[in-house]
Amino acid sequence: MRSDRIWLHVALFLATLATTMYMGAAHHAAFLADFTTDVPRVALLSGAWYSLTILAILGTHEFGHYFACRYYRVDASPPYFLPVPLPTGTFGAFIRIRQRIPTKTMLFDIGAAGPIAGFVVAVPALFAGVALSRVTPLPPADTVGLVSLGEPLLFRAAAWLIWGALPDGHAINLHPMGFAAWFGLLMTALNLFPIGQLDGGHISYAALGARSTSLTLGGVAVVVGLTFVSLSWLLWAVLMVSMLLFLGPRHPRTLDDEVPLDSRRRWIALATAAIFVLCFTPAPIQIEGFLGEP
Repeated sequence: MRSDRIWLHVALFLATLATTMYMGAAHHAAFLADFTTDVPRVALLSGAWYSLTILAILGTHEFGHYFACRYYRVDASPPYFLPVPLPTGTFGAFIRIRQRIPTKTMLFDIGAAGPIAGFVVAVPALFAGVALSRVTPLPPADTVGLVSLGEPLLFRAAAWLIWGALPDGHAINLHPMGFAAWFGLLMTALNLFPIGQLDGGHISYAALGARSTSLTLGGVAVVVGLTFVSLSWLLWAVLMVSMLLFLGPRHPRTLDDEVPLDSRRRWIALATAAIFVLCFTPAPIQIEGFLGEP
C-alpha cells in the first residue's frame, strides 16, 4: 500500500464542509421563505442540516468502496471530496484504486459496497427530511426562477407515506435535509448506470462478463437520449461520452474472466438494479416548475 497525503484528504473534506455549509444555509433560508422572494437571513450553522446529511451519504458511499478495498488488500486511496461553489456545494467524492482488481468477486464487492452503503444512509435521511418539510401553497403561475426537482420512485413513496395526497394548489417545500437526501439518491443512480468504470459498470461486468459491453453502449445512448428530456443531463452525457471515447466500451478483464459470479452475488446485483430504479428520475432539475405539482 502506498502512503497517502492525509493532509490533502483532510483539506478537501474541510473545504467541502465549508461549501456545503454555505450552500446549506442558503437552502435553509429558501426553505423558510416558502416559495416567496422574502428570504430571511440565517446563521451559517443552519447549513448543517444539508451539509452533514450529504457528507454522511457521500462519505459512507466512498468509505464502502475503501474498506472493501482494504479487506481485499487492493491498493486504494481514502476518499477525495470535491468542493464546488454551486447549489449542491460538492461534485461528490471518489477514491483512487491504484492496481488492477484481480477477480470478479473482488470487483463486484468493491463496486457494490459503495452504493449499497450510501443508500442505507440516504433512506432514513430521506424520510426524516421529507417529514421536516412542509406543504405550502404554490406561488402564482407566472412566478419565474423556482426550481422543480424530479421525484424518484423512493421519494414519491416517502412523500405519499408522510403527507398523503397534496391539496390542490399546494406543493412540498423541501427541507434542506430532504434536499441532501434527494441529491444522495441522484448520485447513487448516476453511479449505478451500467457504464464502463462506474460502480454499475463494475457490477455488470462481474455479473455478465464480456456481455456487459452492450450495456455500456446502451447506457451511454440512454444518457445522451435523456438530454432531450432534461438539459440537466448534459454534463453527465458529456462525461459518459468522453469516458467511452478515452477508455473504450470494454471493461478491463479480470484474471478469472470466464468464471461466473456466484448466485448470492447475482441476487445482490439484482438488488443494486432495484436501487437504481428507486433512485432514478428522468428529469432531475427543471426551472419554473414546482415540487409536487402534477
